[in-house]
Amino acid sequence: MPTSADPTPYLELQAVEAWLGPRPVFTDLCLRLHRGEHTVILGPNGSGKSSLVKLLGRELYPVVKPGSWLRIFGSTSVNLWELRGRIGLVSPDLQAHYRPQVRAADVVLSGFFGSVGIGRSQQPTAAMAARVAELMEQLGLAELAGRPFGQLSDGQRRRLLLARALVHQPEVLVLDEPTNGLDLRARHQLLGLLRELARGGTTLLLVTHQIEAIIPEIRRAVLLRAGRVVGDGPVEELLRDGPLSDLFATPLRVCSANGYRQVLPAD
Repeated sequence: MPTSADPTPYLELQAVEAWLGPRPVFTDLCLRLHRGEHTVILGPNGSGKSSLVKLLGRELYPVVKPGSWLRIFGSTSVNLWELRGRIGLVSPDLQAHYRPQVRAADVVLSGFFGSVGIGRSQQPTAAMAARVAELMEQLGLAELAGRPFGQLSDGQRRRLLLARALVHQPEVLVLDEPTNGLDLRARHQLLGLLRELARGGTTLLLVTHQIEAIIPEIRRAVLLRAGRVVGDGPVEELLRDGPLSDLFATPLRVCSANGYRQVLPAD
């Protein structure tokens, strides 16, 4: 259900099969995502959400077989350096890879190199440093520039990773469970930043199991369960009592306010 004027999906999966170790994560996954269309991939733990992010980030590769393909920005062959400039990623895996002593500013700067921290062989330019300073100012992180990553709160770390993902001004921003572990203030700050990005023209792909993390600008929902798409359509149709109760296999009641949704037990 593309709503973008751009007819080429930034992600196209056709009958994709993919394995993690000895088990299949996907056996026949079909999905198309378009620029200009803010989308949430919603599902319970173990549904394949993070594996989908790994497919998009080229950390996981599908089985090669007839009638099956994975295309990113219309191509089956992807240059990783080019991809990093077009798709930004914020994920718990990435946060866990940073050493506690890495300076906050270097976390953001490393986004230019697709690395975790800055190595001796990497030579940041003045333009890169200026972009880092600009982003840290915009995201309320300027005073943290010299602080070690390990001394920051989870909310501050998540905003740093968001700044890192934005250094190339990507067309698409992928957010894998971005509000996990955040307190109310940090979560609201992060969601506010995501709303600004969505209104500013960055295409958002939110991957989560948390209904309350879905900002009002997201209009399409893809429901994922056991590696299969079990629902795909407008949020008004899918983020309701029945579809969500089926998705999470528990009776739920959805409450809405100011464009956000919360879920409560239905019994």
